[in-house]
Amino acid sequence: MDGEELTEQETALYDRQIRVWGANAQRRLTKAHILVSGIKGTVAEFCKNIVLAGVGSVTLMDDRLVNEEALNANFLILPDENAYSGKTVAEICCESLKDFNPMVRVSVEKGDLSTLGTDFFEQFYVVVIGYGSRATKKYVNEKCRKLVKRVAFYTVDCRDSCGEIFVDLQDYKYMKKKLEETVECELNFPSFQEAISVPWKPIPRRTAKLYFAMRVIEVFEESEGRKHGECSLLDLARVLEIKKQLCEANSVSESHIPDSLLERLITGTTEFPPACAIVGGILAQEVIKAVSGKGDPLKNFFYYDGEDGKGVMEDISNSFTS
Repeated sequence: MDGEELTEQETALYDRQIRVWGANAQRRLTKAHILVSGIKGTVAEFCKNIVLAGVGSVTLMDDRLVNEEALNANFLILPDENAYSGKTVAEICCESLKDFNPMVRVSVEKGDLSTLGTDFFEQFYVVVIGYGSRATKKYVNEKCRKLVKRVAFYTVDCRDSCGEIFVDLQDYKYMKKKLEETVECELNFPSFQEAISVPWKPIPRRTAKLYFAMRVIEVFEESEGRKHGECSLLDLARVLEIKKQLCEANSVSESHIPDSLLERLITGTTEFPPACAIVGGILAQEVIKAVSGKGDPLKNFFYYDGEDGKGVMEDISNSFTS
């Protein structure tokens, strides 16, 4: 990642941020190749931020044809039907992102993430999955972990004004300022499968309710064969039934997960643009930290709820049971 020096053009373009995080960090950014799958409002904000920051390349995957639903909160798609007719979300977003920073290579990859082999992911330094199914998140995370090199893995999900980010940096070393010196720190991250399989009973009660609610929604969509966001108020009874089953299996009270929160998540399947900006901004910040190796990373979940305006970090791991 340390490669070549910055060119004169890069130094001039990124002068302001070089003053913030230094030339070495910027050089690492310009060499980073990032894969992004699933481009809705929050991911659009993330992509804009990392392109402006000057990463080396961004590869987009989203084969959905652009329609009215795809326009929701995604400012990368202009509301001009003649401009996007017959094109995929990834293709339109690719064109828009190139205008933000011509020095960043933005391309489109077609296909299904869940059919790609380990070798495909080896070309990337960071993999971000937006709005994926539980099975897809598990599959890609496992592929990334099988690689010899460390690939930073992130998932992001935003429903209504609620957002979730998951981070897996595996065994991660980074530099941190402590008093007058810079010290090396190390963190060990659990996989996605490990993080969502932690028994609920030992997890502190103060933990964000969204962690548990998102697990219920994931199980519902998987068991019912639904795609992300394919739910409505008509599904509430089934969702509450799954909540009851999960709470009983984990020996916790059903009050662990408020019914009102689950109702918000299944009825507010579109995104609230201000929440997209916040969650997408946090995700971009975390990816920049991971690539540059500077600053404490988020470990390993982040939750934002626009209803109370609070953002919280939750470290969910098997340490609760050890």
